[in-house]
Amino acid sequence: MFKLTSLNLNGIRSAASKGLQDWVAQSMPDCICVQELKAQAFDISNRFEQIAGLKGYFQFAEKKGYSGVGIYTRHEPSDVMVGYGSPEFDTEGRYVELRFDRPGRRQSPKLSIISGYFPSGSSGEERQAAKFRFLSELYPHLAALKQTRDFVLCGDINIAHQEIDLKNFKSNQKNSGFLPEERAWMTELLRDSELMNEAADELTQRADRSLRGGGMVDVYRKLQPTTTDAAYTWWSNRGQAYAKNVGWRLDYHLATPAFAALARSEHIYKEQRFSDHAPMTVDYEFAP
Repeated sequence: MFKLTSLNLNGIRSAASKGLQDWVAQSMPDCICVQELKAQAFDISNRFEQIAGLKGYFQFAEKKGYSGVGIYTRHEPSDVMVGYGSPEFDTEGRYVELRFDRPGRRQSPKLSIISGYFPSGSSGEERQAAKFRFLSELYPHLAALKQTRDFVLCGDINIAHQEIDLKNFKSNQKNSGFLPEERAWMTELLRDSELMNEAADELTQRADRSLRGGGMVDVYRKLQPTTTDAAYTWWSNRGQAYAKNVGWRLDYHLATPAFAALARSEHIYKEQRFSDHAPMTVDYEFAP
């Protein structure tokens, strides 16, 4: 099995102080995608370049103490893509892609693993507008990538797609992360172009009409289609949100259908807290 984990660290130094390295050594993933490093290259050098024998590859934000993504892997990639070619968002450290292309391999001879950190719009209208720009840019990039290779994008998507993906969906319908436009974007990304229906069409009336049938798979929902409270991966630090499990499902594995078909089991680890997010792991029947 290929064990793939995604975790928003909310600061790699903070997560390390809470036992991150020991947990990675114990859980032994083949690959862990991390987001929100809140660090620069000099912070990583000679300290976090490797974790539990896994080598790290990163994209850092230009702004200090902000964003940043990485992938730690047990297996040597054939290529590393830092950023997705965005003049605006590549400076924010939101995308790193490792390619594991193996000409003689039977399954997924061209495979990418991506660590992505989608913007949050919760701080106000300016950042929400930036989030919509990011979504508009990323969709065609993923669509083009899907034409040439299989891939799985792991990360903090900052969108709860369905009502079962957060505790208080009724009171959050006007809040960033559960806006109709954001949910419509996810609906289009996950919907096959041949499976259009009237209900989904109504949902997309305020979204970009060019987004039609991305054909991606939400791997967690493939394995757990109806789970509610157990599915949450993020809890606010306000009040007793974690203690009362008032959470959101914001962390995803989004995969092309062929790779998603290899998913066998999932696990959201909640026994320890390294950040305000929980690690989400999927086991794939795959040999890199």
